[in-house]
Amino acid sequence: MEKILTRNIAVENSHRISTYIASGGYEALKTVLNDLSPDEVTDIVKNSGLRGRGGAGFPAGVKWGFVPKETDKLKYLVCNADESEPGTFKDRLILDNDPHMMLEGIAIASYAIGANTAFIYIRGEFAAQTLILNEAIEEMKEKGFLGKNILSSGYDLDIIITRGAGAYICGEETALLTSLEGKRGYPRIKPPFPAVAGYLNSPTIVNNVETLCCVPHIIFRGADWFKSIGTEMSSGPKLYCVSGHVRNPGVFELPMGTPLKELIFEHAGGVLHNRKLKAVIPGGSSTSVLKADEIDIAMDFDSVAAAGSMLGSAGIIVMDEQTDMVDACYNLSRFYAHESCGQCTPCREGVPWMTMILGRITNGKGGRRDIDLLLDICKSIERKTICPFGDAAVAPVKSYIDKFREEFDYYVENKKSMVQENEKSDIVAN
Repeated sequence: MEKILTRNIAVENSHRISTYIASGGYEALKTVLNDLSPDEVTDIVKNSGLRGRGGAGFPAGVKWGFVPKETDKLKYLVCNADESEPGTFKDRLILDNDPHMMLEGIAIASYAIGANTAFIYIRGEFAAQTLILNEAIEEMKEKGFLGKNILSSGYDLDIIITRGAGAYICGEETALLTSLEGKRGYPRIKPPFPAVAGYLNSPTIVNNVETLCCVPHIIFRGADWFKSIGTEMSSGPKLYCVSGHVRNPGVFELPMGTPLKELIFEHAGGVLHNRKLKAVIPGGSSTSVLKADEIDIAMDFDSVAAAGSMLGSAGIIVMDEQTDMVDACYNLSRFYAHESCGQCTPCREGVPWMTMILGRITNGKGGRRDIDLLLDICKSIERKTICPFGDAAVAPVKSYIDKFREEFDYYVENKKSMVQENEKSDIVAN
């Protein structure tokens, strides 16, 4: 397909405003400010079927429409650039190579909801990307696309960059907003939703980088054009990240609904060293794992959900036949135990408990009741926390045990990995 979100990636100085303008950049913003009302912009995005690319997949235009029109409070737009989901690196690619596409999307979205201040909440580790963004914002101001009375339209906008402190939980929108206010990054109970009471208790829309990058293209080329790409319920192009045991890891721009098999075996070059495929994480580490015989699915929101997992951030992690699934589960559980904000007791106590048990099993000290105990702990965490972090921490443990129970049983009964034992058997046989 035609490259849309990555069209400038290979162009020299792709991060500069001159390169972006040469490829048609900021024409959509001109159209919006000169010819369209905020409601018209919202309707175009709503009609395009654009769904949030951050994980939840909620329709972006519908979300914008939740902002109250009659209010004395200031309105804010926040770009979520806190890309911290393991296996996900698509937003970083845009920040590195085409930041103006995102900035134009921010300006259009801010106009649509009536915000005069927008924030970019960027992951603390993205120091180089922060410098690139600072330069891009200055270029934007110099060209008259940002600041007071943009393009003589009477519309004012300021974009402020705020760096996070490397907390995974701040990828969740309410925790992000709490952090943005200068407080500890604790999630909030919803409702009220941020569109009504967000930053400083004011109406706030939070969209992620890739979502906002789609907006200028929708305005410039129309909702029908966007809907012509992808599937009926998941329209537009998508940035898929593929990592793990593949020959050609990277970010691939393809239509929504591209088959998972095609992504792995064609675009990513297949499994490394000609080994057999064992398992795939389809949407970042917080999504349920799929076995090799379950990957004949389309990579869109509804198809992946029907397969028992989530598209999430489309961070595809491929695991070959030599992967120790118990150890992989333990590794992910350690991550979530470390990243829990600690606000909710089930998550604060339960996730480290799961990690301790998984560590005991991988060290050859697990007992027969440990596996069922893990599943019981999962039940005590799932849907019992303020934010989805608890569910995210539970998903790998539940799905790994469900799909690869024999490996967990083998560890407990033999005090060692089934994978290691199989490798020894192969060496003896050869």
